[in-house]
Amino acid sequence: MAALLWAFARITNAVVGGETRAFDTSLLIALRNPADLTDPLGPIWIEELGRDLSALGGTFVLSFLTLSVAGLFWLQRRRITSAFLLLAVTTGVGLSQLLKAGFDRPRPDLVSQETAIYTASFPSGHSMMAAVVYLTLAVLAARTLKRRREKGYVVSLAILIVLGVGISRVYLGVHWPTDVLAAWIIGAGWALFCGIFARFLDRAGPQDRSSRPGPDT
Repeated sequence: MAALLWAFARITNAVVGGETRAFDTSLLIALRNPADLTDPLGPIWIEELGRDLSALGGTFVLSFLTLSVAGLFWLQRRRITSAFLLLAVTTGVGLSQLLKAGFDRPRPDLVSQETAIYTASFPSGHSMMAAVVYLTLAVLAARTLKRRREKGYVVSLAILIVLGVGISRVYLGVHWPTDVLAAWIIGAGWALFCGIFARFLDRAGPQDRSSRPGPDT
């Protein structure tokens, strides 16, 4: 966590100081047709794939996923885990909005943006909240698995989704690359903190009531 906070601070200082402008610009333009910057690289199905990946970090998808899993935990009588998940995600949303308001970085203006935008650029909200939600869910799921390969599989799937969401935001031209990089770092740090706190609760005492099968199972 200390390393992640240090990395976020370094990126933030570089962004505020304008040191990342050349890097951001070159990478953003590299993902566009050199003859027409309004056209992302690749065929139309690649553009559609980018929008689909971006949607995985959208407010509706993440809210639906979080509430659905929290509801499942509640039905399983894992009430503390359910509340913990909701608290982790809502506080993550609050942190994202505070950072956006604090830095108030303009969106990229070099290329056309392939999706609607209505908030500041730094850090990327889609990328950060995807990291918060998917990685936190992966951590909670991994705690219920016994074998390392199963834990690694779940966490790897979450990482792939988070990477896909972040890359799609740059590909669609709605974020600078450093917006996404900073969001990945702070989102992963938040999920790691939630995992550490969940482990602390485990050691302090059982988190939930026993989920023994009921008479209808």
